[in-house]
Amino acid sequence: MIRTAVVGGSGYTGGELLRLLSVHPKVEVTMVTSREYAGKPISLIHPNLKGFFSINFTNFSLDKIGEKADVVFLGLPHGVSLNYVPKLLEIGLQVVDLSADFRLKDPSIYKYWYGIEHPYPDLLNKAVYGLPELHGDDLRGAKLIASPGCNATATILALAPAVKWGFTSNLKFVSDVKVSSSEGGAKPSEGSHHPERQNAIRPYEAEGHRHAAEAEQELSLIGKKDVKISIIPHAISSVRGAMASAHMWLDSQLEDMEIWKKLAEFYRGKKFVRIVRGGIHPYPDPKYVIGSNFADVGFAQEKRLMRLTMFSAIDNLMKGAAGQAVQSFNISRGFEEDEGLRLPPLRPA
Repeated sequence: MIRTAVVGGSGYTGGELLRLLSVHPKVEVTMVTSREYAGKPISLIHPNLKGFFSINFTNFSLDKIGEKADVVFLGLPHGVSLNYVPKLLEIGLQVVDLSADFRLKDPSIYKYWYGIEHPYPDLLNKAVYGLPELHGDDLRGAKLIASPGCNATATILALAPAVKWGFTSNLKFVSDVKVSSSEGGAKPSEGSHHPERQNAIRPYEAEGHRHAAEAEQELSLIGKKDVKISIIPHAISSVRGAMASAHMWLDSQLEDMEIWKKLAEFYRGKKFVRIVRGGIHPYPDPKYVIGSNFADVGFAQEKRLMRLTMFSAIDNLMKGAAGQAVQSFNISRGFEEDEGLRLPPLRPA
């Protein structure tokens, strides 16, 4: 059994990590930290997990975590993981970091998007970007996994086949991402507080969303050319889910069957990607992935204008966060990719 610690376990992502790890056959959760709730039962904050854990939240201690864990999942705010990752690696622990602190390879980009001078550029080169559909081989044996952002995940999975197969020579894309309220975290703000969010369809960070940096980095690697992406998130009142609609202009008209075949070829053998095309619901919809680690992808053409839109629907707390982190961890350890993740989506949701 792999002894596992979850640092920052009181938020929505921490709760999802605990839900998945509680039934993972190769994992024993030995420590869950929370400054605010130290000493209190996990079920006090995550009542859905009542009966699954006999341990309480505890304060973070580098000495104790080194004694109790083999791997650490960090569910901390951006900028906080920087304080812990080097020390955790130094004492020999594997780290799966769900913040943005080690996702980008170019340290100068952190200054633009996050307003910091990255203090550990050497670790940026060692970290593996934890999107298994792109980096499955790199994840094997990885000691530091930088788990992707939810809006970046949805955007990348939508656009990756189009970039790979050269659907267009214009490598500037717009990704419109509808995002649910749980992306705002467990602590309510004026924008995420339910009465303010309900019935809203509200753009935010429309001048430039920082997950674009991840999407540009990963898609440029796929296309071997410089890719530029503008991500425009829209806050909606759904509790869970993210839906990316990524738009491009084609050089020449493509047949729908050709696009479908290229999607199928790109995602062949990828356990958690499903292609949605036709039927009662002809396009991906987050409603049908909720509670699971699946990403549903699809497309639509407006042939009159040669506009192609690629779609990707995920549960932001699963494929966009905790589920993807566990998937990457499984690969790194040589486990079956879907250990602890063999969960069909919920319906109705």
